[in-house]
Amino acid sequence: MKKIFSNQYFRYSLFLIVGLLIGWAVFHSSGKNEKENNHQVQESKAEVWTCSMHPQIRMDKPGKCPICAMDLILLNQSGGATSDPMAIHLTKEAAQLANVLTTVVGRQNPVKELRLYGKVQADERLRQNQVSHLSGRIEKLLVNFTGEPIQKGQKLAVVYSPELVTAQQELIEASKTKQAQPAIYEAAKERLLQWKLTEAQISDIEGSGNVRANVDVVSNSNGIVTARRVNSGDYVNQGSVLFEISDLSRVWVLFDAYESDLPFLKQGDKIDFTLQALPGTSYSGTVRFIDPVIDPTNRVAKIRVEMSNPGAKLKP
Repeated sequence: MKKIFSNQYFRYSLFLIVGLLIGWAVFHSSGKNEKENNHQVQESKAEVWTCSMHPQIRMDKPGKCPICAMDLILLNQSGGATSDPMAIHLTKEAAQLANVLTTVVGRQNPVKELRLYGKVQADERLRQNQVSHLSGRIEKLLVNFTGEPIQKGQKLAVVYSPELVTAQQELIEASKTKQAQPAIYEAAKERLLQWKLTEAQISDIEGSGNVRANVDVVSNSNGIVTARRVNSGDYVNQGSVLFEISDLSRVWVLFDAYESDLPFLKQGDKIDFTLQALPGTSYSGTVRFIDPVIDPTNRVAKIRVEMSNPGAKLKP
């Protein structure tokens, strides 16, 4: 027996037989596992049909969506075993049909394009009331309708005032004794100056001795007459408003912004806008003021843009 095991050829043959047996056992089990894996892969490749509008619908054959009756599309299940089982994979055609848009995730300040509606309004700081500086009767109106442009210093109306007649007579009498009683003379003169008579007019009354029964009402500024409050023959008191005048060389454009839009607006922002009355013409302005109070009726705040208005193209 010792001679048999000591034989070199016998030992090599024995090692070879043992190696074959081990190899057969290993590869036979791996082949079985491979068949099982292939069978599982084939099962996982079973077709799944879904709806592009309702991805929770999963069918094993084509047909109609039970919710919206749209044609089902084939679900692309490509991906490894590590993919999310709840993820939905769409083909390029299915993504276009579902209108799916993607973008690269990044970090930046939020930007939102707002569409606001508004109107042109006269600048409140350039509005002015033209008043009568003394009581009397409107003898003549030289501006007869609203919308009429006027210039500073233009005569607007003629007023007859009995008080003016009395004051002029007192001035004429006081001028005769102004050397002896200068205080009375200065008081009579000051009364006429308060009624907006000029130094030249007062000197003419004093020198000629003629009393004027009427006084002219002249404009204090340039602008457009936006309201006429009197008619010829009306009696007015001192301080009564005769006309409302607005200077339209600069105007406000007021936009309505809802509460949800206010976080995206701040003073200094640029706004581009157009007018229905001037199609094809674009204007650009800067936000100067945001109303801190919300209108309780429509829940909007006013956004003010101040614009220069050459040619008065922007009309309130």
